[in-house]
Amino acid sequence: MNKLIKQILKFGVVGGLSFLIDFAIYTLIIACFGNAKTTVAVAAFFGFTISLIFNYFTSMKFVFVHDENMDRKKEFTVFAVLSLIGLALNEILILGVLAVFDNVVFLQQGFNGLLWKYKETLGKIFATGVVMVYNFITRKIFIEKKG
Repeated sequence: MNKLIKQILKFGVVGGLSFLIDFAIYTLIIACFGNAKTTVAVAAFFGFTISLIFNYFTSMKFVFVHDENMDRKKEFTVFAVLSLIGLALNEILILGVLAVFDNVVFLQQGFNGLLWKYKETLGKIFATGVVMVYNFITRKIFIEKKG
């Protein structure tokens, strides 16, 4: 149990750094090109993808134990497929949050429009939390050495 807690903490640090990279790229693209839904989706894609590369190298070095029975190409392929599913989940959740904001008057006007102003950020934070749990569980099941 102690080992699992340490692993979750390491995963949290690596994930936190990955999030900062992801969020910085996401925010920078939106700041430069506007907040149209297409731009938000593109920003989410690039932020997620660049942070994914960082996350693969750091999590396989510091968090998860390599399975010697799985070659590195297969390991990266499994990691990439799981991450693509995570990316799809990330995009769907962000766009879902934006759709909710578009259809709920309170979210548009509440707190003097403050929620509306930060809807993209709120969507990104929500999606990141869900995808983080998904990532840990699937990597633990499909990538890490068993036993």
